[in-house]
Amino acid sequence: MNVFGIGLPELAVIAAIGLLVFGPKRLPELGKTLGRTLKGFQSASSEFEKEFRSAIATTDLASADLPPTSVEPEPTAQVLDSTSQPDDSSDARPAA
Repeated sequence: MNVFGIGLPELAVIAAIGLLVFGPKRLPELGKTLGRTLKGFQSASSEFEKEFRSAIATTDLASADLPPTSVEPEPTAQVLDSTSQPDDSSDARPAA
């Protein structure tokens, strides 16, 4: 049994320390609280996933109804490769 990278011996040590720290009366109460908290996180996570999937599906349906638009590329700056030299005519200085 390997839960989150923690094996059975590690779980036994954690349980023993919990028993020593919290005592036998509070340990079941803490276990119930932890279980309820994890269940709440799980339900919130599944709710978020449902909302996310419905939003994606709604967006996909809405974009399917729109006519296709043409996207023109934006002009880009001229890039010089290593073999070409920049035009230095504007930087030319008269010889002294």
